[in-house]
Amino acid sequence: MLPLHQDPAFHALLTGSYERLLGKPLVPGDLSPTAAAAWLYEEAPFAILAHNTAPDPVFVYGNKAAQRRFGYDWDEITALPSRLSAEAPNREERQRFLERVQRLGYEAGYQGVRITKSGHRFMIEEATLWQMIDADGVLHGQAVIIPRTRDL
Repeated sequence: MLPLHQDPAFHALLTGSYERLLGKPLVPGDLSPTAAAAWLYEEAPFAILAHNTAPDPVFVYGNKAAQRRFGYDWDEITALPSRLSAEAPNREERQRFLERVQRLGYEAGYQGVRITKSGHRFMIEEATLWQMIDADGVLHGQAVIIPRTRDL
């Protein structure tokens, strides 16, 4: 079984749901699907994470930029409950944000404090979170693009 960062069906879900909800592409349009998936994982100049629909959602995807920023490798980040990306005092605010996205489909311009594996705090800025809904309307989780962060 391919890891999700190499899975064409997951890449289509991630990028297709983004484009359907936001009306713009997530990756450069001149790339083949395989090259686009590799670019998003290896080279994208922004962090991108996705979690599943479990009662306590777990990250199922985190590109190299997200891994570097949060301080986890692929195996670690894809075993991490997404709530643990925020400190306990910030989890309630994060949960309210996730619930708004569930109602509206996506939300842009979000900022909030997050925490690395080593406990370092940083601010995510101008983040966009969206529902990963496939072409048949089935919800598979939520994803976020984080274009900018700053240390606290």
